[in-house]
Amino acid sequence: MTMLNPRSLRWQLTLRLTVTQAAILVAVQLLFFAAYGIGWYLGYLNNGMYDWAHPQAIANAIHRNEDGNLRLEETEELRALRASTPGFWFVARDMEGRQLSEGQPPALVADAVPLMDLIAYADLGQDGEKSAPALATVQWADSRLGKIKVMSAAGGRVTVEQILRSSSSIVALTLYLGFIAVIAVLLATPFVVRRAFRGLDSIAEQTEQIDIEQMGTRLSTRDVPLEITPFVKAVNDALVRLDKGYEGHKRFLADAAHEMRTPIAILTTRLAALPQSPLKSRLLEDSTRLTAIAGQLLDLQRMEQQKVAFQDVDLVELAERVVMDLAPLAFGAGYELSFEPEAELVFVLGDAVAIERAITNIVQNAINYGGREGTILVRVASMGWVEVCDEGPGIPEADREQVFEAFHRLKQDGRGVGLGLDLVQKVMHLHGGRVELAPRKPKGACFRLVFPGPLCV
Repeated sequence: MTMLNPRSLRWQLTLRLTVTQAAILVAVQLLFFAAYGIGWYLGYLNNGMYDWAHPQAIANAIHRNEDGNLRLEETEELRALRASTPGFWFVARDMEGRQLSEGQPPALVADAVPLMDLIAYADLGQDGEKSAPALATVQWADSRLGKIKVMSAAGGRVTVEQILRSSSSIVALTLYLGFIAVIAVLLATPFVVRRAFRGLDSIAEQTEQIDIEQMGTRLSTRDVPLEITPFVKAVNDALVRLDKGYEGHKRFLADAAHEMRTPIAILTTRLAALPQSPLKSRLLEDSTRLTAIAGQLLDLQRMEQQKVAFQDVDLVELAERVVMDLAPLAFGAGYELSFEPEAELVFVLGDAVAIERAITNIVQNAINYGGREGTILVRVASMGWVEVCDEGPGIPEADREQVFEAFHRLKQDGRGVGLGLDLVQKVMHLHGGRVELAPRKPKGACFRLVFPGPLCV
């Protein structure tokens, strides 16, 4: 798929936009938590105090005796807490109601000790503005014995570890939401990029429709990004120049063909007056080929510039006329000429002049390249196709596709310019039919002109 191709601009934009937005999201989160932690650590938030400092340190130091009662084990954290807290005190209870205490609670909060079981979390002795730390705090804390409720002096200088621990749930939630946001961006960005490229896709579709026979085609700048508009205009300017050049080329070919017809006709007339000889036959062949080339050029001009009106055309009559016209040329070149219609009348809908030129070109092609021996067979089938077959060397398999291209010649022998079969193909396309190389055994070439139905026989 183009979207997943690393060389695709869509893929690069999608990937880079997604990575950039994800990086910005992570950076914003990190900056927020950094500012939050620094502000708390320096005292700008909550006076730099941590309400869970005392309860957690006490819970970490509580153990159980063999009789199940609670006991306090001296820890570095507990000694540091005692040293930093004048009048250190606490009351701790486990889930079974066993209690452990040390020191004397302040008088203002002493009456709350019996009510600890009714209090889940609380800050005691704090004013309404919360401008100063509370006198005491009641917190649930995790210990090796499970949950322990601790009432102790509030406050305690916050540490980096405590900041990370207290914000872990928020960090996890933020990361989870960030992950969802990244996925949403990853899914939405290709759609947004595809919408942004809609104008370019339209330009690509229009470009595929450009053809040499459809002059005047221009690319639309509608919905095209502003940065691409100069390129589209440059392409349109190039198309204008190509149209002008092609139009001049066609005019030149048409004018040249018209100018050639008169001297060719004079040359043919003078050759016909010469005494009969092998040289005269060869010269008449060459004159006929010149006449055919001029006619081919004029036929191309006519088909490209005029809308041909179709009518009922009898293939048998046309093919017979071509055979009669080219019989002297074929006999002079050493061939026998055979005409085999399968029916008296075979009608197709088309342009008689163009079809006659197509059949003429195929027969002349057989005369030129049939090896100057054997029989040239012209057959009109009742199914609506015309076959011209010779017994010459045939067409190599490698050239069977290119043989219908303009100016393509199997041999550079001066017998033509490679327009005959190209014109035949154009005529058949004009009629909605086709020209094909039919199987020919044991040797030779066999061209088949296939016209579409319905047919009248």
